[in-house]
Amino acid sequence: MRRAFIMLLFFAVSAVTWPAFGAGTGGGAPGTNVEMPFLIAPMSQDGKLLGYSYILSKMVASSQSAAIAIRDKLAFIQDAFVRDVNAHPIGESNNPRTVDNTLLNDRLVADARRIVGDDKVVAMVFIDIKFAPLHPGDTTLNLVPPSERAPDLPEKPTPTLPTVGAGSAGAGAGPTAAATTPPTGSNH
Repeated sequence: MRRAFIMLLFFAVSAVTWPAFGAGTGGGAPGTNVEMPFLIAPMSQDGKLLGYSYILSKMVASSQSAAIAIRDKLAFIQDAFVRDVNAHPIGESNNPRTVDNTLLNDRLVADARRIVGDDKVVAMVFIDIKFAPLHPGDTTLNLVPPSERAPDLPEKPTPTLPTVGAGSAGAGAGPTAAATTPPTGSNH
């Protein structure tokens, strides 16, 4: 019983402290970090769209009251971020599929400071950035393992129409037989 209680206590403490370890990135003092909504940024090279980067970030405020002011203006800040990343490329010059973190940080901090004030925003912290190419490959054939592919359908034979001979123009022969029978009589 005592062992079970100790294990339960250990798991309870782990569950409470795990988010602090899971962040893994810097940030400010408790209460000064503002989680930002995902930012989806186009990645292009020479005017050609290569894909999108999905950016998860948080903004570090100078104080807890500054964090509240940032949260109050979050919609306006996010709008400025979206406009910024769509107006100018954020990729590295030698690898346009990779986000230039320093460049993006400087631009996003400047956007946020313009909206909430210079003294309230300290920095941006990028938690996760994932690139999703617009065209992952030339074909999707090899993306599905052979064991999970749908079975190939057998080829269907081409249907052929029955041929009607001259002697079958009797009753029940249908319109095809009547059309192939030569006309009789003096109407022609």
